[in-house]
This record gives sequence, C-alpha cells and structure tokens, in this order.
Amino acid sequence: MTIAEVILLAPGEGKAVSVLGDKYTFKAASHVTGGAYALWELDTPAAAGGPPPHIHEREDEAFYVLEGEITFQVGERTVHGTAGTFVFAPRGIAHNFSNPSSKPAKALVIVSPGGFEKALEELAQFAACGDQPPDMAKLLAVADKFGLKIAVRK
Repeated sequence: MTIAEVILLAPGEGKAVSVLGDKYTFKAASHVTGGAYALWELDTPAAAGGPPPHIHEREDEAFYVLEGEITFQVGERTVHGTAGTFVFAPRGIAHNFSNPSSKPAKALVIVSPGGFEKALEELAQFAACGDQPPDMAKLLAVADKFGLKIAVRK
C-alpha cells in the first residue's frame, strides 16, 4: 500500500462538513491513506443528541475525546467520556454518541478502512443542521449506499 501524499494540517485546517449539527473536519481522508483509514475531528455542540444508533457493516470506528464530555452507547454499554477517553466500536455493533453537557465537546474519530467520510459529505448536503429533521428517505438511501444500518432501539 502506498500513501498518496504527505499530510500537513494546522489546527482548524481540513475540509469540514456539518451533519445533524455536528461538525466533522477531515484530517486524513481515505484517498491520502491508500484507503487504510480516515481520520476526522468531531466538534459536537452542547446538549447535542448526535446521530441515531447505527451499525457500520464495513468499518470499525474509534473515538478519542479531546475536550468536553461525550456519552457513547456501544452495544449494551454506556460510557461517559471526558478528555482522554478512548472508545472502540467494532463493525457490526450498534453505537452512537451524544453531548449531554452544557459545553461543546471535541474528539478525534478514526474509521478503518477509510471511505466513510464520503457518506458524511453526502449527508451534509441535506442533513447539515441538527435543528431540522433530515429527509429520512435520502438519509436511508445514503446509509444503504455506504453499508450503514440505522438501528432501532426497543
């Protein structure tokens, strides 16, 4: 595997998209990692509900909390993460995250293999703001295209 290019980004640099009110700033997209992984910085506002519970069929996803507080649901486990917390959500396991606190939070997210950042780019086209419900037909079509199942809690 050959890495396509050297990546040098200063704080705040990288392509950014917004999905359901969360901001994703891509630091290493799959096209520069030879498809091995993608890495982005997640900024989630205070009192944000995050994405619905979902299952990646193709990727493992890992989170490292940089600042603030993020609550993760991975399978049957709930983890209240603060700075320095690491959470791994293997493919095939339902998971989601939220920021229940009164302050914004930030985390690094890595998915392996890469490519899921393309789903976020597509979702950002119609589901950018967390204040308005997204077009569910479009959301489910993008989810299906990228091997993402929206989980329904019982």
